[in-house]
Amino acid sequence: MRIIGLIPARFGSTRFPGKPLALLRGRPMIQHVYERALKASCLDYVAVATDDQRIKACVEAFGGKALMTNPNHSCGTERLAEACDVLQLSKDDLVVNIQGDQPLLAPEVLEELVRPLLLDPSLPMATVAKPFESQEECLNPNRVKVVLDRRGRALYFSRAPIPFYRPPGKRPGYLRHIGIYAYRRAFLDIFVRLPRGELEQAESLEQLRALEHGYAIAVSLTQYECPEVDTPEDLQKLEKENKWWETS
Repeated sequence: MRIIGLIPARFGSTRFPGKPLALLRGRPMIQHVYERALKASCLDYVAVATDDQRIKACVEAFGGKALMTNPNHSCGTERLAEACDVLQLSKDDLVVNIQGDQPLLAPEVLEELVRPLLLDPSLPMATVAKPFESQEECLNPNRVKVVLDRRGRALYFSRAPIPFYRPPGKRPGYLRHIGIYAYRRAFLDIFVRLPRGELEQAESLEQLRALEHGYAIAVSLTQYECPEVDTPEDLQKLEKENKWWETS
């Protein structure tokens, strides 16, 4: 069994076209992500899966590995599955879906991500969450929330703050979902063939497809921040925030 890290990257983002190539402190964002993934000792191989020759050329220019995939995929997971076919991965391999818009991803998070799948062969996929640090972030619909059962498995993901707090009940802690995933290759092939569910379409959250079809998602809790770049404004903010670079 191998653990393969793949970074889906497309040029045509709706909110931020060309995002993987946007410069952050003098280097393309995709380079920041790639180099951080290489530092994760759990990964046996890392590559970018893209549909754009400009991104492929950029990755190869800084010495990375890149695979060309079909431009008609509707989501990053479909691109991931095609890359697995190109690499001829075994059904027993673990595939880590690394988001290309997290340029300060901590390598330790990837270690935490895959641990549940290594400990429990029955689990098909895993992801990561972290407690919110501010109410403002919790209210942001671009910051996805997750609630867990007592075994640390996802009950639901939402763009809305969940659970709802109704006094005088106990005030809940809110968990921010960090959008990286690990799959068993065999389950990834199943996942991309499942029909999209109503919850997935309502929230525009692909991971809800697994829950709607009855598959478990293990959620590891982390202490590490993984700031995301959704818009050009996020990029500008990250460029100026020295605290991220001093602790990275």
